[in-house]
Amino acid sequence: MRQIFAVFALVCSTLFLLFGVQRVTTFPSFSTLTQLTLKSESPNSRMPSLDPDLYEPAPESLQLHQVYVYVRHGERTPVAVRLDKPPASIPAIWNLCKEGRKFAAAVYPHTQLEVFRATEQMDGRSIDGDCTLGELTDVGRRSTYDFGIALRRLYIEKLGYLPDTASADGSTYFRSTFTPRTMESLQQVIEGLYPNSKHEPGFIPRVLSRNVKDENLVANTLSCPRLKELETLFMTEAIKTENPKLSQLDGKISKYLGGKSLALDVKPRAVGIFDTLRAAEAHGFPVPKEFQDPEVQDVIESACCKEYFSAYQDHEFRTLGMGPLLDDLQAKMQKKVTTGNGDKLKIAVMSCHDTGLAGLLSTLDVFDQRWPDFTASITFELFRKASPSSSFLQSLYSRPETEYFVRMRYRNQSLRLPACANVGLHLEGHPEFCTFKAFKEHVKKYKPGDWEEDCKATGKSPILTGNGLGYTSGGNSAAPLFK
Repeated sequence: MRQIFAVFALVCSTLFLLFGVQRVTTFPSFSTLTQLTLKSESPNSRMPSLDPDLYEPAPESLQLHQVYVYVRHGERTPVAVRLDKPPASIPAIWNLCKEGRKFAAAVYPHTQLEVFRATEQMDGRSIDGDCTLGELTDVGRRSTYDFGIALRRLYIEKLGYLPDTASADGSTYFRSTFTPRTMESLQQVIEGLYPNSKHEPGFIPRVLSRNVKDENLVANTLSCPRLKELETLFMTEAIKTENPKLSQLDGKISKYLGGKSLALDVKPRAVGIFDTLRAAEAHGFPVPKEFQDPEVQDVIESACCKEYFSAYQDHEFRTLGMGPLLDDLQAKMQKKVTTGNGDKLKIAVMSCHDTGLAGLLSTLDVFDQRWPDFTASITFELFRKASPSSSFLQSLYSRPETEYFVRMRYRNQSLRLPACANVGLHLEGHPEFCTFKAFKEHVKKYKPGDWEEDCKATGKSPILTGNGLGYTSGGNSAAPLFK
């Protein structure tokens, strides 16, 4: 990356004047860009992130009790410069970050300082609106704001579940990973859900984040060496199976890679190319026609999903990867079940990453092997059902039995969890509504025991072989924690 920008610093002016490929200069205005991006369907789009009109009402016997939303950050720039050279010519610098630059920073001693944030290039130039790598763009700000509006339309206007105005009563919970793009995305979501005009006096949204070592919205390989070992080995296995499939694309795409074969372990890595293409498409950039071929896209996407998520076939990886997050979820639900109205929490919104969403889906055996889109979201809804007593006399001596159910939604669809498929483990006639008891017992299977002890490196990692699970020595992986 440094070499790329060093070269850029030397020849930037010439390339800018002659080719115009290093910077977005003739791109549509923000309003036009936003409309184009949000209304168009890229080849990888499955359906809108959250559409209240596609929400499936619960049976009348169920009352919504709590909502947990895990949403990926909005559209961003690629995390590294790739495919910027001809013939692909995807710009290295995106001038799509004009919003959110001017703000008032709290400084000592308890005053505000107005500042304007800008990006400086290697040659010292600074142009307002230039993005950094991996930064939330104006399009991403708009889509996450729209996501918040969709939450408001659904849970306030349509269902009447949330109050119209937000107050400091503990009914809302907002949390983000520590990366700027997730924090900024969450701020946009909050503005859509509860804009300033809908704040009761004294209400200020409280945005929580955790130290990196304590983060559980992702599979935290940084704080768990054993998890890193497992990830490494499954990635190694993916290289063996997927690289031959990727090499079959050479005739179509190698000219965009300097004549190289696309591979999971050779730079530019397949996941990096996939990331750049997804980001470019999301912002309306022209992408080489070969990369628009559905067969090419499917091969690359499948290989990247195998590299990053095949480890979730393993129970131990599920336990160390998503176990802490699922345990947090069921514990919060249990508190609501136990205390009822004593627990004021009504909605929790967590801003996270694609790998976290895919991890949850994989652990619960409902992953569709499609990489989660920008602003993709998973929702867990907790419902209460009060069963009437069998007779008037019985009601005098006993309280009606209360049942609770959990529904998981993704891509505007209710998911049927395999763990709740059997009779008695879901609401009769509605397999998408797990009994809370069945849901809790299932996710508790992935609750880590002694975290510190379980996370110690062992030098052995399970792999899937023709005969099932085996063990071998681990290695090193280059997978980033956050994407």
